[in-house]
Amino acid sequence: MNRWATFFLKGVIILIGMVVLGLCIFLLPEIASRDAEAHPETAYLQYPFLLAAYLFSTPFFIALYQAFKLLVYIDKNNAFTELSLRALKVIKRCTITIIAFIGAGIISVVILSAGTGEDITGIISLGFMLTFASSIIATFVGVLQKLVKVVVDIKSENDLIV
Repeated sequence: MNRWATFFLKGVIILIGMVVLGLCIFLLPEIASRDAEAHPETAYLQYPFLLAAYLFSTPFFIALYQAFKLLVYIDKNNAFTELSLRALKVIKRCTITIIAFIGAGIISVVILSAGTGEDITGIISLGFMLTFASSIIATFVGVLQKLVKVVVDIKSENDLIV
C-alpha cells in the first residue's frame, strides 16, 4: 500500500514538473512577446519579466526534486534519517525563497505601475494568494522537519543504548 501511494505522489510530482517546465519553455516567451507587441512602449520589460520568471521557477524545481528524493527515501524505509531532514530543510528554504521572490515582484509591480493608471489589483491579489500558499507549505514542512528531527534523535539514542 505504501509503495502505491509514493508511486502516485512521484507521478504527480513529475507531472507538475513537466507542466511547469512546459509553461516556462513554451508559454512564457509567447506571453512576453504578445505583451511586447501590444504595448511597444514597455517592450523593454519583456526580458526582465522572463528572467524573473525563470529565477522564480528555479527554487520551485529544486523543491520538487527534493520532494521526489524524500519519496524515494520513504520507499527505501529511510524516512527518518538525516537525508530526509536535509531534503525537508531544502524544501523549506526554497519556499521561503519563493515567498521573497513574490514579495519582490509585488513591490516591483507597484513601483513600475505607479502613475500609469493601470489596474494591478489582480496581479497583486494573485501574488498574495501565492505567498499565502507558499507560507502554508513552508510552515507544514517546518513542523514536519521538527517531528522528523525528534524521531531521528530518539533513533540515534536507541542505537547508542543497544
